[in-house]
Parts: sequence; C-alpha cells; structure tokens
Amino acid sequence: MIAPMRLHDFTGFATLAAVLHTIGCILFGNWPAASVGLVAAVGLGTLTRYWSVTEPGPMPYVLRWTLAFPRGNLSPQHLETVLEPRRGERMLEVGPGTGVYSIPIAKALGPDGSLDVLDVQQEMLDEVRARARRAGVANVTATRGDARALPYPDGAFDAAYLVGVLGEIPDEAAALRELRRVLKPAGRLVVGEVAIDPDFVRLGALRERTGAARFVLERRQGHALSYFARFRAV
Repeated sequence: MIAPMRLHDFTGFATLAAVLHTIGCILFGNWPAASVGLVAAVGLGTLTRYWSVTEPGPMPYVLRWTLAFPRGNLSPQHLETVLEPRRGERMLEVGPGTGVYSIPIAKALGPDGSLDVLDVQQEMLDEVRARARRAGVANVTATRGDARALPYPDGAFDAAYLVGVLGEIPDEAAALRELRRVLKPAGRLVVGEVAIDPDFVRLGALRERTGAARFVLERRQGHALSYFARFRAV
C-alpha cells in the first residue's frame, strides 16, 4: 500500500512557500507584500495543523526525500544517547521511513541483537531492507503492519522507539497501549518530535497519553519544540 498525499501535505508546502515569500519581501523592504504573505502563512499553517489532527495518516512514500534533511536535535546520535541500545537486545521501531535511525540502532545492538521495523507501507520497508543490505546489516526484520494492532507477542521487546510518527497514527492511545503490551516489564520507550512537523505531539499531551498507557517519563533531551522523551513501562 502506498499512502496517498494528505491534505495537510499540500497546505504544509503552501505554508512554507508563504513563509519564504514573506522573508523575501522583508529583505527587499516590500512591507505590504510581506504583510499579505504573513497572513497567508498563518492561515495556511492553522489549516495544516487542523487537518493533521483531524485527518492523521502516514507520511506518503513520495515524500520520503524529506527524511534526508539534517535532523539537528533529532539526529540518530541523539537517539542513541537517549535510547541506550545494548548489545543483544531486541528492539522495535514503528514507522522507520527509509531507515535513517534503523541502521545505526541495529549496528549498536550487535550481531546478537535484533531490530524489528514495522510500517504500513511496504515501499518504506523495502527501502529499509535495501539500506541495511548496503550497510552490511543483517539483524533487521521488516514487517508490514498497523501500530494499533502490533503483530508481536506480549513482552517481546526490551525497548521501542518512534520518531515523528505518533501523530500520524489515527488512534494514538491504542498504539501506546500496544507498545506497552509488547514491551518487557520496565521496557524503554523513546518518542521523538519536532514542531516543524505538522503531526507534532506536544510533550505535555504525550505525557498524558503515555501515562494512561502505563508509562512514566524518565528523561527528556532537547526542548519543548524539538525533543526525545524516554519512558519506562510500569
């Protein structure tokens, strides 16, 4: 299944164009045009956020190129710092995209460890497999499935993580309950979010939802607009 373009993908790019237009007008001193651009950016941005919340869905495969941009505070290195992968562990990544995080984490787990990656789009999983082959990584298992009904037994994983994915899932509460189910007692869950993503989940809202799913916050890296949050299953 290739996910279609979402409404907020179109308005999101339109918002970016309006922002760039506004900046250009300011640099050239065209204040009336800058004002129009600013109003358009605010309106389009509001509409983008509204549709991302009311019509959530996976990032379409056609936009996979956006995953190649530098990630700053959400880099794979920062994820490793918060997640603390240990050799021999079994981990789960939900929504791996093209494998930006998958390959470094799989390597950190060592040949005796394993990383399961789950996505609703087979094309994304194929990208991860190809990337793993090129990197000589053999401990990645790709499975097509839905985060709201994970195809794994109870207590199967030492840790799980998802970056920029939770807000794309139509039922976040169900996904968090499933993650709690497949984690071992005291298992680790890391969630990464950045505000530039229309599907951004605020840390306050995340704490409420993870708390309802029987997780407690252990630590946070970053700030309110770009963070990794690590939780422990209780």
